[in-house]
Amino acid sequence: MKKEEIKELSIQELQARIEAAEKAYRELKVAHAISPSDNPAKITKDRREIARLKTVLRQKEIAAAAEAASK
Repeated sequence: MKKEEIKELSIQELQARIEAAEKAYRELKVAHAISPSDNPAKITKDRREIARLKTVLRQKEIAAAAEAASK
């Protein structure tokens, strides 16, 4: 998912995507521990995707809090 696409999502959509991505990441880690996966780079890619989602979510939360404080 591209940065622009992530920034267009709402806070609720971001939270849902983060939960789904973290669940898939955990399952991939367990599967990789049992038997090495064909593409171990996917673990790193997924972890970075989760970090991107969390970063944008936090930016949106801070912006919403600042907006609410200014009112």
